[in-house]
Amino acid sequence: MRTHCKLLASLLCLGGLLILYLLLGNADEPPVEGTRRTKLPAPSGQDKVQPTPTPGHFRAIEEHKPKRETRVKKKKSNVKAKPAKIRAPEEKQKAVVPEEWMHLAVVACGDRVEETVTMVKSAVLFSVKKIRFHIFAEDALKPEFDRKLGEWPRQLSRKFEYKIYPITFSVGNAQEWKKLFKPCAAQRLFLPMILQDVDSLLYVDTDVLFLRPLDDIWDFLKHFNDTQLAAMAPEHEVPKIGWYSRFARHPFYGTTGVNSGVMLMNLTRIRKQQFKNNMIPAGLTWEEMLHPLYQKYKNYITWGDQDLLNIIFYFNPENLFVFPCQWNYRPDHCMYGSNCKSAEEEGVSILHGNRGVYHDDKQPAFKAFYEVIRDYPFDGNLFQSMYYPLQTKFLESVHTLCGRIPQVFLKQVESTMKKVYERRVIFYAGSRVRG
Repeated sequence: MRTHCKLLASLLCLGGLLILYLLLGNADEPPVEGTRRTKLPAPSGQDKVQPTPTPGHFRAIEEHKPKRETRVKKKKSNVKAKPAKIRAPEEKQKAVVPEEWMHLAVVACGDRVEETVTMVKSAVLFSVKKIRFHIFAEDALKPEFDRKLGEWPRQLSRKFEYKIYPITFSVGNAQEWKKLFKPCAAQRLFLPMILQDVDSLLYVDTDVLFLRPLDDIWDFLKHFNDTQLAAMAPEHEVPKIGWYSRFARHPFYGTTGVNSGVMLMNLTRIRKQQFKNNMIPAGLTWEEMLHPLYQKYKNYITWGDQDLLNIIFYFNPENLFVFPCQWNYRPDHCMYGSNCKSAEEEGVSILHGNRGVYHDDKQPAFKAFYEVIRDYPFDGNLFQSMYYPLQTKFLESVHTLCGRIPQVFLKQVESTMKKVYERRVIFYAGSRVRG
């Protein structure tokens, strides 16, 4: 029995070995017909058996692999890439528009420094665009101008530039011109010849105050027609009480003459114009005309250079643009009763304190404006430090003819202050947002 068991175990072992042998032997034989074996490509693209990599070889493969992948990607991208588009020609850079400057000229001699600086202050406070001031003054006054204007805050000084010129007269006797009317006033007649590089200019007397932006009167230049080259306001609105209509012994413009205290000029046109006259049949340039005209009428003129301007535009009325009286509002417009309709409707735009009314008590309404603007602190609030003091001072002038119409004086300046305040708020808010 034991022998049979041993024999059976031996046969089972031999059978297992035979089956194992058959299985291992068929592994290298070709597949049976009707079947297919999938062949995996070698990493290099060849069917060779690769040697077993060493640790150092792994590092070399890792370093080389990105470069090979890059080349493959580039190749694929080149295949898929579309033909490059032809670029449109670059747009030409837009021309930079130069910043527009307004030009204002004033002539100051004697004790007019404070008055002139107050005028400049009123122009800078309210205006939007930048201003270049051309100040014609005696040599002794230059240091005082530099000192006073140099004391202004830096943020305000960015709004303007100024240059001080000596008093000069290109034709005739300089001393005679200088004493023609008020000290140096005749200098304004020579501005077209002196300021050769300036196209347009606003001239004002030292006793002028701006109650609204200078930009607004500067815009009158756009309203000139093809022949007009200067603008002034009438000397008076009522011929019966006007000076020229009653007393002048020389030709003058219109029915009441014009006042030269505020004069807007296109200097380029003035320099080119041939002016009609009653001295020779042919036309004369501005410079050629001045001295002969003075020699002819010097014994008949009272108001100096203003009279000469009236004579010039009497013979050349087509060259003058006349703007409303609110742009050159003087005591004459209210001391005999209110007679400036445009000021009653829109308020005074430019205050002209002639007759010395800023420095005496004859017209406290005019003096109030001068003192408040002169004393206004640059860091003050416009309403608290300017408008409210003006209202208070006007209460002291209600007994005068000019003081009885405060709305005429205050209407435009109130509107201007509101606009200035709004611009400052918008600018401040915008700077905070950008910050």
